[in-house]
Amino acid sequence: MNKTPRSILIANNHLENLGGSETYTYALAEELKKQDFEVDYFTFQKGWVSDKLEADLGIKFRQKRRYDLILANHHTCVNHLRLRGFVIQTCHGIYPELEQPSPYANGYVAISQEVKEHLSQKNLPSKIILNGINVDRYKSETPLNSEVQTVLSLCHSEEANNILEASCKATGVDLITLNKYKNPEWHVEKVINKADLVVGIGRSAYEAMACGRPVIIFDHRSYFKPCGDGYVKDQLERSLLKNCSGRYFNKPFSVAEVAREIKKFRREDGKFFRNFALTKLNITHTVQEYLDYFHYLKFQRPGIQQLSASVKRFFNRRALKKQPYII
Repeated sequence: MNKTPRSILIANNHLENLGGSETYTYALAEELKKQDFEVDYFTFQKGWVSDKLEADLGIKFRQKRRYDLILANHHTCVNHLRLRGFVIQTCHGIYPELEQPSPYANGYVAISQEVKEHLSQKNLPSKIILNGINVDRYKSETPLNSEVQTVLSLCHSEEANNILEASCKATGVDLITLNKYKNPEWHVEKVINKADLVVGIGRSAYEAMACGRPVIIFDHRSYFKPCGDGYVKDQLERSLLKNCSGRYFNKPFSVAEVAREIKKFRREDGKFFRNFALTKLNITHTVQEYLDYFHYLKFQRPGIQQLSASVKRFFNRRALKKQPYII
């Protein structure tokens, strides 16, 4: 029996516009294709990102009836594809409805300790795999200035950008804003390289780190109040526990406080963040972690644990369906 999956389906609820799960889907598919796996994709909503999967990588919409492995984001994909292969669901958050676990997955990946604990509360074991980045694409191409001259905001809200604009004005630095809803940019790494310091959360922050840019964790999202962890060079491990979402310290930042965080910039910190990305966020390592987890779940997990997991999934189905989503 071949214990290495060859045919892999990557699934995301929507691939029409840019977003964290969309760019993660692209990066994962790109790396699997690079490693010579047979890769297809699935989505309910085609668009910009699915077009790039097909045009750039030659990856096609679902071609097979069954796959050795299905790597699915979002419970909608798991529910739809559950009879087409061994499904591992990746949960990217605890608040959005789409990120809630499906009872039909064969295994679960949590992208942070916060998500792992959320799944544990539902009696679902999971493995933490951080959000992988293509570190060959996201890299430093422009040296940092000795003092911060330009800040890039990857925040999604006008409220957060208003605070940043005032903070940058107070510190005498330029501000560039890039909002996926207003001015989406596929080659965001090129814009990141125009800045000395980047402000954002989650995957936006990870992409900036990979480009050797110090980051301030701060934003305002529709599902959570404005908050941040600040300039995270000395507290990155703690911020990671909640996916650099800003919810670890959960501090509401004023204009003056953000200005103080900007002044913490040190050029040498860029190398720290780049090295962190190389060792902890490299998409090549991410793919191997998924393959190892698949191997464990399907072939190495003790029989009694496999039976226990199957029984838990059976009884969890009704409970998970009835459980209200956290909003």
